[in-house]
Amino acid sequence: MKSLTIKEIKIGDAASLTKTITVNDVETFASTTGDMNPIHMDDEYAKKTIFKQRIAHGMLVGSLFSPIFGVELPGLGSIYTKQSLKFIRPVNFGDTIIATVTVKEIIPDRNRVVFECIAKNQNEETVVTGEAEIMPPLVRQDI
Repeated sequence: MKSLTIKEIKIGDAASLTKTITVNDVETFASTTGDMNPIHMDDEYAKKTIFKQRIAHGMLVGSLFSPIFGVELPGLGSIYTKQSLKFIRPVNFGDTIIATVTVKEIIPDRNRVVFECIAKNQNEETVVTGEAEIMPPLVRQDI
């Protein structure tokens, strides 16, 4: 697990996570959050929508940025302070999502780092975009 302070982070630094979205992921997310919208849970309902099949929760896909911040960049000791998300296209079961965060701005006097967040599917199509603000640890942490 990494742990970087604001002094060790540079504009353009990036990290990614890759995850294939499964039916179990969606059902677990629905159970955890209580979001049982039938577009995510009911095949027959979903067939009648513009998507023609069940899709993953947008927030499930958006949540893939969180482990990057907590484990990789800046890593251990980081605090998530802000996140915006825009859902561009649906994510289907079996899609492999590559979530990438890139340092966009460093605000030393507030100990904050602003990241661009982009999630793409296996076809390189953008599915989610956003921006996050993270407070990195003041000192490196090791475990």
